[in-house]
Amino acid sequence: MNYIVISPYYPQNFQKFSLELAKQGVNVLGIGQEPYDQLGSDLQGALTEYFRVSDLEDLDEVKRAVAFLFYKHGPIDRIESQNEYWLELDAELRTQFNVFGPKNEDIEKTKYKSKMKEIFRSAGVPVTPGRVVTNEAEVEEAVERLSLPLIAKPDNGVGAAATYKLEEPRSVREFLENWDQSVAYFLEPFVTSTEICTFDGLVDANGEIVWSTSFDYTDTPLNILIHQKGIAYYTQTEVDPLLRQYGEAAVKAFGMKERFFHIEFFRNGDDYIAIEYNNRPAGAFAMDVYNFGYSRDLFRDYASLVAGHGFPEADGPLNHALAATRRDEKNYQVSKEELLERYAANLKANVRMPEAFAALQGNDMFIFTSDDIEVIHNIIHDVEALAD
Repeated sequence: MNYIVISPYYPQNFQKFSLELAKQGVNVLGIGQEPYDQLGSDLQGALTEYFRVSDLEDLDEVKRAVAFLFYKHGPIDRIESQNEYWLELDAELRTQFNVFGPKNEDIEKTKYKSKMKEIFRSAGVPVTPGRVVTNEAEVEEAVERLSLPLIAKPDNGVGAAATYKLEEPRSVREFLENWDQSVAYFLEPFVTSTEICTFDGLVDANGEIVWSTSFDYTDTPLNILIHQKGIAYYTQTEVDPLLRQYGEAAVKAFGMKERFFHIEFFRNGDDYIAIEYNNRPAGAFAMDVYNFGYSRDLFRDYASLVAGHGFPEADGPLNHALAATRRDEKNYQVSKEELLERYAANLKANVRMPEAFAALQGNDMFIFTSDDIEVIHNIIHDVEALAD
């Protein structure tokens, strides 16, 4: 099997995809823009060949790289980055070279929030109503039809970036002054719930779920961005049956195969409202959080699935796993040294966040596990509590 990894070096914690694929006997071929010497010996050893391009944004150059690898190694079976930023590039390359996986028409389902809403609705998953706007008149009509407060997000966008909360006519005017109308926006009613949870997992080549989980965020991405807070989320040991019902229906409706999914929901009382379907694993160090909580190595498990060797059993017990970050500019009640000492038995990792994630999520990340949810809540308090 010939498997092309787009950007095998970055993010660095995703290098394990290449390493584990190689261990499963897959012929791993890398295309990236970092110099070969920068890759490091482990990644170099996992890659049968590395084609360096001057710019991964240059589609023609990347296509030439794929064509060369095709010519030299034979038909390409997979092209994948696992990275939100390169999902459209991945799809374009699969379309051009007729490779298994989401093509251009498939990626449209998860690229636009408006299209996502339609698919969630068709699957019987609750969503808020919304409207795409491309000019001032459409904004005014949406405000009249949907009523304030509203959330305005790029129809094609990721997370809370470039998001506006429209609470009164003044904030609508400010949005219109800042918006150059070159980017279509999606307006939807503001959901008052601050409880966000997920249904995450992995599907096989037939689209069947082989593993799934759920985690809870302690705050919304928008609040974290506005107030420059740290992020915190923790895995559940059991998935609420209603959330599982919605999640499984959504996975079936979106119809993806042999890939991770990360679906975000508002918890709305006893019900849920779908936010978005991400056609990839959760970002940053979430894969490591899953692994610690589920006693798994999902990098290995994914590689085994792709190579046709099945999905392995878990290696150990099931726990809650927590990821929580701090920001360098904040002062906290519990010092880092005291925090690490107090929860030494629970600590699994302490890592610096890459600069690309730090602005949105924080600088210093801690990963803890416990079989007791109260311990998890205590850790969250001690990580987040600010000094007076």
